[in-house]
Amino acid sequence: MTWKNGRQSFTPVMEEEKRRRFFDWRKLSVPVIIASMILAVLTVVLFFNVREYITGDQSNLPRVTVNLGYANYSGNVLPSGVNQFLGMRFAAPPLGNLRWRAPRDPEVKVGTTDAVEFGPVCLSTDASYPTAGQDEDCLFANVWAPNNTTPESKLPVWLFIQGGGYTSNANQNWNGSQVVEASGKNIVFVAFNYRVGLWGFLASERVRKDGDLNVGLLDQRQMMKWVKTHISKFGGDPDHVVIHGVSAGAGSVALHLTANGGRDEKLFVGAMAESVFFPAQPRVPELEYQFNKTIESVGCKSDKDQMGCLRSKSIKTIQDANAGSPFPGRQLNPHFYWTPCIDGELLQDYPYMMFDSGKFIKVPVLFGTGTNEGSVFAANVATQDAFVSFMMDNYPKMNENQTDMMREKYPLLPPLPNHDAWFPSTSQAYGETTFICPANNILNAYASANRSATSWSYRFNVQDDTNTASGLGVPHVFEAPAVFGIDACPTPDSYRTYNRPIVPLMMNYWISFIRSLDPNVHKLEGAPDWATWGSRDNQSRLVFELGDNRMETVDEGQRDRCEFWKGIAELTEQ
Repeated sequence: MTWKNGRQSFTPVMEEEKRRRFFDWRKLSVPVIIASMILAVLTVVLFFNVREYITGDQSNLPRVTVNLGYANYSGNVLPSGVNQFLGMRFAAPPLGNLRWRAPRDPEVKVGTTDAVEFGPVCLSTDASYPTAGQDEDCLFANVWAPNNTTPESKLPVWLFIQGGGYTSNANQNWNGSQVVEASGKNIVFVAFNYRVGLWGFLASERVRKDGDLNVGLLDQRQMMKWVKTHISKFGGDPDHVVIHGVSAGAGSVALHLTANGGRDEKLFVGAMAESVFFPAQPRVPELEYQFNKTIESVGCKSDKDQMGCLRSKSIKTIQDANAGSPFPGRQLNPHFYWTPCIDGELLQDYPYMMFDSGKFIKVPVLFGTGTNEGSVFAANVATQDAFVSFMMDNYPKMNENQTDMMREKYPLLPPLPNHDAWFPSTSQAYGETTFICPANNILNAYASANRSATSWSYRFNVQDDTNTASGLGVPHVFEAPAVFGIDACPTPDSYRTYNRPIVPLMMNYWISFIRSLDPNVHKLEGAPDWATWGSRDNQSRLVFELGDNRMETVDEGQRDRCEFWKGIAELTEQ
């Protein structure tokens, strides 16, 4: 952790080194892992210049009011000419009897409510309660829009789904003012919170009987419907909404593409996903042990009305149970314990199966990953057996046949600085399993559906000297400052110096896709043409690399490994 120009800055290198220094991988617990990942890679976004407006004296800023029917909200007009509305309710507080139920519309509130501060984010796994900035009452939205818009402006809408491994909201400070400015004030940006961990993904047939499954995803769909209803009041076009997610947010994008069997409810017209996240996402019967562990932990095991008992418990009591444990048959915790479940309704089958059978919404898509997605997650192991054990802790249904094949496909790789011998192979395997192959295989599904002409992919390969020296390569979501701008998230110094030219290049591709569903239409002048993914045989993607941005085709080795992972999706529960 460092301080830059008065603001706190975290880097993947610092957090990974801290993790390695203090914790042997065999002793890693979910609290350690989650804390490290939240700080390191799930990109809390905090624009320094905008932060001055948010947390400083706001009394001199002009105000602007929007009438949403159920409430009037008063936001700020930033000096940049962007309207900023923070902490607006898009759903009723999910408290009491509304715990583990689909979100309800917010209640009518008389008068005008200030919308000048972020609302709390949702309670994260392993956080104590109370924790500043987190609460069960957390379903808040934030909007940034040009201040000269009217309901007739019909600007494209960028609806952002934050990451956090389905165990946390990365941060409430995702801030869209800079991308609105960079677009020439031609877009509206929306961000929001959704329930995570036990609060968002508790699964059991008992939950289904007296509640709803996957309420974290239902919160996201509630937000999409809120945008459809209300975004015109901010100048946005309800019929031109592009959903965009990072990490678990990108995994959510993929799940919404397949939701309800791929039924298109016209909630979005395009989808962008950075580092599509596919952890194990089990079927409901396989998660009864989680529910049983929870009710025992909070004292509801013997109650006839177990859901009623859970809803009667204090926030602290439930939050104390919001932790992970090993999957059945394993001794060590997985990285991600609370995840979406295959409920047979919203999520009708494993996502790979849905895409492979063509049950997904056919809209333009832009998916991609970093080169070394697994480096901040992988166990720092010295032996091949330890590598296999780590992978089994996260994908426990693999049997010896699959692990033998995995050993063949991920042999010992050249060593990396500050890491043990089998770390490089572990990093490659976990990164491809969980992030890279989901993106590649989804794009192949679009190609099979004759949608390759509107499908784009990238590989982010911008080097940072500190990351390289630490053996992390180009880690998970390291591209965030290039998409949202310098100081749009904890920003490594390289983005302020030698990597600075990549920022306008990448940001303008993203803005172009939001505006036109094509990254080339409004790209930076002189930027290379971004060719589409093409067929399964082609698999073309744009490499972002300082001084050498270029198209490449996915190499045969990665194609083969991604086919392997797709072929065992029922065992990895992806």
